[in-house]
Amino acid sequence: MEIFTMIDIVGILGLPYPKHNEFSYNIHCPCCDDPQDPRSKHLNINLRKNVFCCPKCGLGGGMFDMYAYFANVPRKDVYKDLCWKMGRNLDKNGEPRKAVPIIPPVPEEVESPLMDVESRHATYTALLSRLSLAQDHRENLRNRGLTDAEIDRLGYKTTPVAGMSMMAKQLRSEGYYLAGVPGFFRKESGEWTFVHEARGILIPVRDQKGLIQGLQIRRDNTEKRKFRWVSSTDRKDGCKAEGWAHLAGSVSAQMILTEGPMKADVIHELTGISVIAVPGVNTLTQLKTMLEALRKEGLVSIRTAFDMDFTTNYHVQNGFRNLLSLLDSMDFKFGTYVWDPRYKGLDDFVWEGMMNKNRGAGD
Repeated sequence: MEIFTMIDIVGILGLPYPKHNEFSYNIHCPCCDDPQDPRSKHLNINLRKNVFCCPKCGLGGGMFDMYAYFANVPRKDVYKDLCWKMGRNLDKNGEPRKAVPIIPPVPEEVESPLMDVESRHATYTALLSRLSLAQDHRENLRNRGLTDAEIDRLGYKTTPVAGMSMMAKQLRSEGYYLAGVPGFFRKESGEWTFVHEARGILIPVRDQKGLIQGLQIRRDNTEKRKFRWVSSTDRKDGCKAEGWAHLAGSVSAQMILTEGPMKADVIHELTGISVIAVPGVNTLTQLKTMLEALRKEGLVSIRTAFDMDFTTNYHVQNGFRNLLSLLDSMDFKFGTYVWDPRYKGLDDFVWEGMMNKNRGAGD
């Protein structure tokens, strides 16, 4: 028995198609986006789930709803109209067959498409302004070489342990978007809230303009997966984090590339050198996008500075080779920093050197 799919609807409406191998993508929303702004694309089309949704204005539904809206056809006439236009499920007289099943309703547990970075930044900034940094977390950051002023400017906070629903309610009342912002989701009651995470330090992950793309957590009292993304995937109206690259500092001709946003922040604050960070050496999906943007602003040369175990860890070495291949394919000049292997990261090595220098000056 033949049924329609979302890609059929996209084609007959003349809407943009996705890139190769994409099943979820964004186009201009006819209700709330500026058609003259190429970056204004809030309407998400999901080919796998046969749904569409704009987290900004709320336009959404199933594929028949989308056809009804864009083609200006009454919802009850959509099936008949599609049969005639596409020549499907017609009887010998050219009339639509009546015994054709209706597409099941859209599941309630549909995730929200990712909101634009400007809206995410505004929501995260407002959220962080409501949180504080615990004294033990501040001491941890001081021991890495950061001053109190730097810690406050970077926006590090302690994960909230209570009051998530109240904060979400306040943010919504002040006009901030929660749909499409990783970490926020709706409970069964319909009330918005924020994910309850293990205790740790919240780390803002910023793009080349300094906008907060998402949040990472450095979790307390764990050695495995110490750093993880704040995400609300698989939750009602939730949203997943994308594994964004991070920039500490301003754009310059030569920059350092390391692993981890916190490490990048510390290296930049200690040395003044601008640093790009990937979430992990095997997580390069978003790096190319950032590098393309940075090259337009003057980036020419990159020096990698990954933890010294890359010389012995097979999995890290494999990811490192993929990274170098990416830099080579993009025609960047690149090299690798190495240091005393007693110090795992470049941040540890630089901070210890500064401490030794200060101790020597005091003798």
